[in-house]
Amino acid sequence: MKECVIPDLTTLQDGGKLAFSRALSGLEQSYETMLPLLSECYGQPRAQVIGVTGPPGVGKSTLLSEMITRYRQTNRTVGVIAIDPSSKQSGGAFLGDRVRFSTDPDDQGVFVRSMAARQRLGGLSDHTVAAMVLMRAVFDIVLIETVGVGQSETDVSSVADTIVFCVQPGSGDSLQFMKAGIAEIPDIALVTKADLGKVAERAKADLRGALSLAVKRKDQWDVKILSLSSTNADDVQALLFLLDEHYKWMTETGELSIRRKKQAQEWLFEGLRDNFGIKGIEFIQKNDLLPEQLDGVSPFDLLGVMGTKLDFALSV
Repeated sequence: MKECVIPDLTTLQDGGKLAFSRALSGLEQSYETMLPLLSECYGQPRAQVIGVTGPPGVGKSTLLSEMITRYRQTNRTVGVIAIDPSSKQSGGAFLGDRVRFSTDPDDQGVFVRSMAARQRLGGLSDHTVAAMVLMRAVFDIVLIETVGVGQSETDVSSVADTIVFCVQPGSGDSLQFMKAGIAEIPDIALVTKADLGKVAERAKADLRGALSLAVKRKDQWDVKILSLSSTNADDVQALLFLLDEHYKWMTETGELSIRRKKQAQEWLFEGLRDNFGIKGIEFIQKNDLLPEQLDGVSPFDLLGVMGTKLDFALSV
């Protein structure tokens, strides 16, 4: 195996797809050695991170392909993380979303990475957080497509600034998949395949009713409900307008900072739990080591420092 070379943020920004691909490969080879780069990227976020989730077959990949096209037409660079089901034999991404996205391989303004979900629940992959942090510091827009969610799979909220939840007409998804925790996470609720007419309007009405029964949100954002056909340029543009509107609202109200701090706390907690297990978490809580706020502090820096303390504490 080749030695992992750790790039800095400038190299990542100037090196194009090749540099970014090598950085992601470095994450998979040796996550710990990439912590300095992750800390640097964490401190210089640039992109709006958009999570697109919903049940399998709803048309997420088709929608993302059109979104990429529209963003590139306005000269915005796009990074995409597409979470795929895993191959039982190789453990790798099974479907390979890259073949389903209509992107120009020579376009340095678009980078698509398929990641295998493996055995992880929540619709995400083991390296999604780290890959997102790198992309967020390099691209204008980061799109994350989950593998397809169920009632309790809401992990996308731990990586995305804005969450788009998709359902399709005639499937019952608007009721079935809004019963539990996922009803609380969308910023935009989307009915795909709107060209089906009345059945699409019925799905939109069902979706509106399901959302009205959800637990009241802590922020003041009113969830936007939209019906869309991915083949209609005006429909896709209307979605992009709503996404820009939500990002502007988060920035102006401070909600963006609140969400990202909460996410960073979750990453730190999960990183410590994965490395040190229940005993490590109990030690952290007993000694009040987990900071409530991460103002100006990278969770990746803290993960290294606190990990060293835990190594010592748990060994004596």
